[in-house]
Amino acid sequence: MRRHVARAVRAGIYQLLGAALLTPVAVALGLPILAEVTPGRVLVLWAACLPASVLLAMTPVMRRLEMAALSELLDVDVPKRADRIYLVALASLHLYGGATLSAGLLALSPGLIPLGGPPREGPGESAEVLLLAATVLAAMVSAGFGQRWAARRLLHSEPSRVIDELGRRQTLALELHDSVGHALSVVLVQAMAAQAALQRTEPTLAAQSLGHLTATARHAQQDLDVLLSVLDDGITAEAPTLEALDALTRGLDVHASVTDLGKVPVATSRAAFAIAREALTNALRHGHGPVTLDVAVGADLVLTVANTTIGTSDEEGRGLTGMRMRARLAGGTCTWEEADGTWRVQARLPL
Repeated sequence: MRRHVARAVRAGIYQLLGAALLTPVAVALGLPILAEVTPGRVLVLWAACLPASVLLAMTPVMRRLEMAALSELLDVDVPKRADRIYLVALASLHLYGGATLSAGLLALSPGLIPLGGPPREGPGESAEVLLLAATVLAAMVSAGFGQRWAARRLLHSEPSRVIDELGRRQTLALELHDSVGHALSVVLVQAMAAQAALQRTEPTLAAQSLGHLTATARHAQQDLDVLLSVLDDGITAEAPTLEALDALTRGLDVHASVTDLGKVPVATSRAAFAIAREALTNALRHGHGPVTLDVAVGADLVLTVANTTIGTSDEEGRGLTGMRMRARLAGGTCTWEEADGTWRVQARLPL
């Protein structure tokens, strides 16, 4: 019983929240419309609030608030990549319906609680107002439950599931491209180094290159096993952070300079590591000579990777697109340019 009462209270609060969010807009619209209060003007204001609700629901801030309200107040499991059209529709209904019902309750409040005047003498009239108020409250709770029913079906409908699955596949494809692609590039470089060392009759250098090759292949196998587990079981794998840069550059001709990473958030560190990994992969594939990697931590985290090029392509491949996407998801930017035979990638991520 207590659980049902708590759900009903949260459903009512959900509707009141919609009214509170729309109130500033309704006041701004009402000032010119209700210069003279008449039933017709009240209906005009009520009608004008509908497109205003839709416009407000289309803003990113309102969509995020709606997702939080659905999750916390109505116990709706909102997908991370919920369909935007459905979210706008739910938020519009939330704002408009909540404001309408709350306005009805507010209109009845003078009959329930006389402010500054004598109490009402007619018990029949008070009972009638009380009954109407109870009806409005019940309608608010019912509307909240109806909104929960609609949200669960819309947000978990086929389009939303497809969007969520496509986003998951894109993330896995990017991880596979970055981790395994980097490993294959390192394996190729180390195999060529071992071959050159054997031709020069330098078995020690050849053995060292083959050792790095073996370690890289083993790490690639582990990464692939993790990604396959994600596909099979749906588990969430933890991505490496900048603390793993030493392992990433081991055996490669990389001059790394890394400042203190103590104040770098984990999510930012993971994004920076992924960008550094892909930048190093591109340097191994398309450049020659040593690679410079610099991580500077100040107001922002600035990651710079530079190498000598042997020719660049005008096309933006999956790797460059992935670096830009990771930087944007972290709230930052990632740029690249080729000047005087040097290819430079720079990512700036806020802390």
